Amino acid sequence: MSAPILEMKWLAHGRGLDAPSYETDLAAGMDLRAALPENAPLTLAPGAQAMIETGFAMALPSGFEAQVRPRSGLAAKHGITVLNTPGTIDADYRGEVKIILINLGHADFFIERGMRIAQMVIAPVVQAQMQIVD
Repeated sequence: MSAPILEMKWLAHGRGLDAPSYETDLAAGMDLRAALPENAPLTLAPGAQAMIETGFAMALPSGFEAQVRPRSGLAAKHGITVLNTPGTIDADYRGEVKIILINLGHADFFIERGMRIAQMVIAPVVQAQMQIVD
């Protein structure tokens, strides 16, 4: 199976960030980065949640979805995770990719522009047909 092509568009507040990318040749997920304003970190207090912008929109090809998942290091070290994990991005969604983070840790967590905050896995989708039985 050949790799799907994702059409990506930078939004004004995302320009200058690194594009989503695989950290290694065998990585399943692309790292996603926070598109916060420069010199304006966000403090995520224990128990707090926030919708974090990534600064880009994309078009997935038909038959694929994107799953937004936590980064294991942030979860293990700081208790930071994606609230609706995995967050599903459908092939017909064209808005900005945003990530709902929650702090399940015991200390404030500071998110800065360009920080890797989640990962995105691209996966094929099969739509099932329901059959009603007695």
